[in-house]
Amino acid sequence: MTVSLSLLVAAAVLNAVGATLLLTRSLTRILLGAVVLGNGVNLLVLAATGSAGEAPLLYPHVIRNRVTDPLPQAIALTAIVITLATTAFLLAMAYRSHQVTGSDEISDDTEDRLVALRAEFLDRRGELRDRYREARAEDGGADAEQRARYRAARRRLRRRVREERAYQARANDVSGNLWNDILGADPEDYREGRELGSTDAAGRPGPAPARVAGPSNDPEETGREPDSLPGEDSCHAPPDQPDDPEGAGTEGTR
Repeated sequence: MTVSLSLLVAAAVLNAVGATLLLTRSLTRILLGAVVLGNGVNLLVLAATGSAGEAPLLYPHVIRNRVTDPLPQAIALTAIVITLATTAFLLAMAYRSHQVTGSDEISDDTEDRLVALRAEFLDRRGELRDRYREARAEDGGADAEQRARYRAARRRLRRRVREERAYQARANDVSGNLWNDILGADPEDYREGRELGSTDAAGRPGPAPARVAGPSNDPEETGREPDSLPGEDSCHAPPDQPDDPEGAGTEGTR
C-alpha cells in the first residue's frame, strides 16, 4: 500500500493545530479546534485506505483493483457525523455562555480557586515570615522599614483573599431570575433592567430581577390586613442577611 506524504503532512498539521486549540480557554477556539481535529482524523483515516479485500459473497465478480476498501470510507463518514454533532454542541455552549456572561471564556470553579488560593496564601505567608526572620536575625533586629514592607505584603495577601471570597460570594448568588439564567432573558427584561439599574456579577447591565412568586400580601387582593414586618409584632424571626464578603471567615488571614 502506498501512502501520500502530502496527505500525511496535512493530517499531522491539522491534528496538531486542533489539539492546540482544544487546550485554550475560549469556547470559540475550542469549537474551531474540534472542527480542525475532526478533519485531521478524517485525513488520517483516508490515508490508511488501500485496495479492497476479497469480494463479498453476493458480488463474486468485482474487480478489486478498481474498488477501494469501504471500511475506511465508512469510518470517515462516521467521523464527519461526530464532528458535526460536536460542532453543534460546542456552538450552542459558546452562544449560551456569551449570552449569560458576555464572554465565551471558561471560568475556573470557585471552590477550586479558593483551595488553590489558600495553598498559595499559606506558602507566600510562610515565605514572607521566613525572609523577615532571616533579615531580623542578620541585622540583630528588624528596623521600621522591614516591618513596614512585611506588613504591606501581608495586607496585599489579605486583600487578595477578600477579593477572591467576594468573587465566590457573587458566583454563589442565586438571587437573580433563574429563568433568565437558564434560558436567557428576553429583550424586554434587559430594557427593564437598564431602567432599574440592574447589573450582573461582573458589573455589566443585566436583566430585571426576578419577580417574587407566591401568596400576595396586598390587602386589596387578599381582603385582609398585611402581616407585620418580620421581627415586629410577629412570631417570625428576621431573615438571615447575606454574609459580608470582606468579613466572611478569618481562617488563613492571620
